[in-house]
Amino acid sequence: MKPHDGLYLDGAWRPASGPAVVDVVNPADEQIIGRVPAATAEDVDTAVRAARAALPGWAVTPPAERAVRLAALRDVLAARKDEIAETVTAELGSPPAFSQAVHAGVPIAVAGSYAELAATYAFEERVGNSLVLHEPAGVVGAITPWNYPLHQIVAKAAPALAAGCTVVLKPAEDTPLVAQLFAEAVHEAGFPAGVFNLVTGLGPVAGQALAGHPDVDLVSFTGSTAVGRRIGATAGGAVKRVALELGGKSANVILPSADLARAVAVGVANVMSNSGQTCSAWTRMLVHSAQYDEAVALAAAAAAKYAERIGPVVSARQRDRVRGYIEKGVAEGARLVAGGPEAPRERGYYVSPTVFADVTPEMAIAQEEIFGPVLSVLRYTDEDDALRIADGTVYGLAGAVWAGDEAEAVAFARRMATGQVDINGGRFNPLAPFGGYKQSGVGRELGAHGLAEYLQTKSLQF
Repeated sequence: MKPHDGLYLDGAWRPASGPAVVDVVNPADEQIIGRVPAATAEDVDTAVRAARAALPGWAVTPPAERAVRLAALRDVLAARKDEIAETVTAELGSPPAFSQAVHAGVPIAVAGSYAELAATYAFEERVGNSLVLHEPAGVVGAITPWNYPLHQIVAKAAPALAAGCTVVLKPAEDTPLVAQLFAEAVHEAGFPAGVFNLVTGLGPVAGQALAGHPDVDLVSFTGSTAVGRRIGATAGGAVKRVALELGGKSANVILPSADLARAVAVGVANVMSNSGQTCSAWTRMLVHSAQYDEAVALAAAAAAKYAERIGPVVSARQRDRVRGYIEKGVAEGARLVAGGPEAPRERGYYVSPTVFADVTPEMAIAQEEIFGPVLSVLRYTDEDDALRIADGTVYGLAGAVWAGDEAEAVAFARRMATGQVDINGGRFNPLAPFGGYKQSGVGRELGAHGLAEYLQTKSLQF
């Protein structure tokens, strides 16, 4: 798509208040593929005022009518699926097949799920002698990351719009083009002016202005825990609602009864998917001591197969961050069995698929979110030891458990302090709540739980 040189404000593309722009770089070849406006605090204020003006009308629009608009949005996204995939491949570096299946396919499914929920959700319910009303939270400031750029937008905008909220979106500066495409789709789907607004730009300027704006009722942020803390503090100071989907360091626990070869193969694929740029990736593989050496050999062989299959990471900065962690792992005494810090290609922000063995729980590579194609294999002695290691980080976003018997895996998963656990390779479910324990965030996304984040309750007594 051709980048817009304006911001989407109050139903139209309008020029930014300043001349600054953000370069969009293709991470596969390091070439500039577009430029978008760098919004100022003044632009954010314009967007919020437009959202505030549109709120009364959209909030009282019958849910069935909101469902019709969301269904139209789903249909527009579906019609432009190829363009979405091409755009994400260009600005994120995702391989085309993955862009089609995940970066385009999943947001379409999520948008459709909220079209259905808007039409069926119980926005009013009787509780004894009370009528409980579930009303829109108000103006939503949505700040989204670059790793799943369209999915993260839809996971916030769709439930907010279904709830009757109005939205101002500030997407990540690395991947703003698909956000512009989404704004085009909103326009084509016939949403009223001001219901959805887009401001592109830098986090410390546009993002901070949006999070701190006094007329934003709820801030929904996905990104690093460090930035989430600042946004949470800003929102808390204003007694403003906040939803935070933050970092992860998820454990893939392989119990002795599991199909080891399958568990390792799926675990490696999970980490290498999207070049490791997934907050819920199972970056710590926990294996019983008796099976450890076999698992390491399987993991190294599986990772080697991804050398020519994964795309680059999103930026030079991210590449250097990931390589720095690989070097730190070596320095701390972990053993490289696949990959390493060396550049696998002369051009592009590529990182070799990397596997570490002999990793101990206190190492940085076992504690901190790397956000790249790097897997740590840790050993445990019994289930209590495995649980201690699995829960032994500040995060609690996701995880996996494998066992020969499903009930055995479920019993272990119930003990884990984490928000979502895949059992024996369980499939993604767009209707299931997603979100974390501990420093992995506050609130939930997707399905009815995601819709509830954008509602507030009122009770009428009779």
